[in-house]
Amino acid sequence: MNRERVRQWSRTAFALAALFASFPIAGLLFLGQWTFEGASGLAGLWLALGVYLHIRSRRMLPAADPAAMIDEALQLFSAGESDRAFALLDRTILQSPRFWQAYQCRGEARVQSGDLSGALADFDEAIRLAPEESHLYGLRSHAESLIREI
Repeated sequence: MNRERVRQWSRTAFALAALFASFPIAGLLFLGQWTFEGASGLAGLWLALGVYLHIRSRRMLPAADPAAMIDEALQLFSAGESDRAFALLDRTILQSPRFWQAYQCRGEARVQSGDLSGALADFDEAIRLAPEESHLYGLRSHAESLIREI
């Protein structure tokens, strides 16, 4: 759940707490007797939930920028830390599954590491997400030619 959605639920919980808290007072004003004994308990529950969600929304970190994550992965590859780079690319794809550049980058890295079938799968997914990117077809063709050479 993203930060804005949690904030929205927090505001809704506070509004429901105020609504349930007003029931006994409205009953006293309009009906002349203190009614809705359970309303204060419900108001307290909604208030507690609202406070919890408010605190949670304040502590949530914004999602990382997928382009920055790819740049960091490229730096890790340059430094020879391919395991960490692949893990970062996998996390980028999990966070932003429609970011075709992550598939392209991982595919290119897989070609260099010798995982040609994985590279083909990544290029196919990148092409599925961005069929107008003509260079992706060339990357896939290159990986296919390397497979044929084996």
